[in-house]
Amino acid sequence: MVNVSPNPLPLELRLTEIGRIHSPFSQATGTPIQPYRAGSAASGVILKMKNHITLTSKLKLTFPLTAAVLAAVTSSAQSSSGENPPGGGGPASSLVAPASGGASSANPLANYFSTWFDRVSQIQAEQPHWMTPLVTVTPRLEEELRYDEYQETVPGGKTLNSYGGGKGLEFIPAENVEVILGVPSWQTENASPRKQGWTDENFLVKYRLLAANEENGNYILTAFLGLSVPTGSAAFTQNHYVVTPTLAFGKGWGNFDFQSTVGVALPDNGGAPQGAGTPFLLNTAFQYRLLKYLWPEAEVNYTCWANGAHDGLNQVFLTPGLILGRIPIAGRLGLSIGVGYQVAVTDHPLYRNNLLFSVRLPF
Repeated sequence: MVNVSPNPLPLELRLTEIGRIHSPFSQATGTPIQPYRAGSAASGVILKMKNHITLTSKLKLTFPLTAAVLAAVTSSAQSSSGENPPGGGGPASSLVAPASGGASSANPLANYFSTWFDRVSQIQAEQPHWMTPLVTVTPRLEEELRYDEYQETVPGGKTLNSYGGGKGLEFIPAENVEVILGVPSWQTENASPRKQGWTDENFLVKYRLLAANEENGNYILTAFLGLSVPTGSAAFTQNHYVVTPTLAFGKGWGNFDFQSTVGVALPDNGGAPQGAGTPFLLNTAFQYRLLKYLWPEAEVNYTCWANGAHDGLNQVFLTPGLILGRIPIAGRLGLSIGVGYQVAVTDHPLYRNNLLFSVRLPF
């Protein structure tokens, strides 16, 4: 122990006064640090480490400064190493805090984004590699930008055009999870007076429950939860929040697969007589892969209402279509283009037919 004098007289600090010092570098490499020995010709301290870093110094401090430095060094070393102070029965404390490993020292947020695509690739490798249908929402987890257009023929000979189709950004933020941020579509209808405006905002979260790729069973089961927020223009908003729980599943055999969804839309006004009601929705797409990039498909789209303004209505559409993709562009980026034609096969549907066009940029 160093005795501190009230007189600030110079003192040559010799390491023998505080005992042998250990460093984590010496512990890791097996190379000990030799202490200064009193009476030697050396005028400082030479610390020899495996990485050949040499520190030579002659420390001349006043008494108060010496005491402060010693107190700070030993206190810091004790708190970082958890060792007992000298004289307390434990080993001497370290002057250098242990260097942490690369993985533990990395910023978790930076690491999350830097490994994003590796994680996504692994997640997608565990599921079938089918094509996303034109109308049916795929149970697969996707990362892509999507833009759709459609042209509906509605009763009275009018035409409704939708630019965007409510599609948008799809991404996979975590294991088994996909989030879709829909972009409100711009719609026009050649009614009298003419209608135009934005549709409501919509979101969708998927959680994959079961999945096996083509080599391990070729199937998938996923739960959806959709949300529509009434942010649209007066001509096209539903005026209510709508939650849509859905169960999606699919199975493949070689180049053939089917993908289905079963769900119900639940508006915040329930089954109000003049409201949208709580429609039951069933969609199924049948696909066959040809020549690597061609995906001809046929879909059946069914909706029925047990209440609301469309109480008792049932409508069925058949939707033949063809999708070209996924065509590589650069790195992970690809391109898929699809076109289809939806035709009503029941009486009194909400629209007669619908020409569909879809562009996706998977990444």
